[in-house]
Amino acid sequence: MPKSEAAFQPCQEQQDLFPDIFGNAINGLGEHAPRRPTPIYWHSPRRIPHGALQAWMLAQTRQRVPEVDHLDEALGGRGPGRRAAKATAAAKRTAAEWRLAVEDFALDNEADLVGVTAVCQDWVFEGYEASQPWIIVLALAMNHGELATAPEPPSVIEVMRQYNRGTRAARALADWILAQGYDAVPHGGPQAGPLLLIPPALECGFGELGKHGSLINRQYGSSFRLAGVLTDLPLTGDQADRFGADEFCRHCRLCAEACPPAAISGDKQWVRGAEKWYVDFDKCIGYFNETNGCGICIAECPWSRPGIAPRLAEKLSRRLKS
Repeated sequence: MPKSEAAFQPCQEQQDLFPDIFGNAINGLGEHAPRRPTPIYWHSPRRIPHGALQAWMLAQTRQRVPEVDHLDEALGGRGPGRRAAKATAAAKRTAAEWRLAVEDFALDNEADLVGVTAVCQDWVFEGYEASQPWIIVLALAMNHGELATAPEPPSVIEVMRQYNRGTRAARALADWILAQGYDAVPHGGPQAGPLLLIPPALECGFGELGKHGSLINRQYGSSFRLAGVLTDLPLTGDQADRFGADEFCRHCRLCAEACPPAAISGDKQWVRGAEKWYVDFDKCIGYFNETNGCGICIAECPWSRPGIAPRLAEKLSRRLKS
């Protein structure tokens, strides 16, 4: 029997903490008009209706998986918390030269993929600001062997290890940009920054949105995490990458059948003015919390298996061109 057929109910302790408002409503499920996203999770608990639930989840995770506690020091740390001083004079290069220099630096400082796109205000959370014109998006590949243990602790540890690596990479890149005389604000998960990271990652060529609500990349599948740097450094943007993952997801049900709370729909849905794949927040969050982050869907995704994504992307790309 597929896991999605097994009824899952959050424990009573969790149920007592759920707010009166549904998370799907906060996310804009069913809304045909575009609007900015509303903070829902991974923000300050004082600013979100699900704050008590989020605090419960984090407390449970620290208790059950102590390796991910004190992330500033654990799992390689997160890099310096204080930013470098900004140079008083801005260095001069063309936007194309800066784009190449940014990629060279980021790849030499822990990032696995680098993309650039202009900031869209529709990605910025209500109540937050992102005044810089560009966002540099970084991808950090995960160890699929560890990820495949989801929802067990080794998967949780690997996720946090890569979030730490992303934070270090973003902070190092931001300090380098500041040293060139430009503004730079780094962000690495799991806490949310001022804007969503998946939409700019899509725009800068990191892949397509999968049925499981995460990105599918032609090199790493869904087995990677994101970080970013907002900046006013003169840059050139990258192009979105379409290679057939969206159509593949229409016919694949592996993630949906593996999802214990049956949160993954077989159809796209309208969310804040866009028709896209969407994971039911209210079904997902209880299981996510009780397993300290779950991750089953991206672990089960066939694109995430080592060596599969490049061959599959090449095959589907040829179909798109024919």
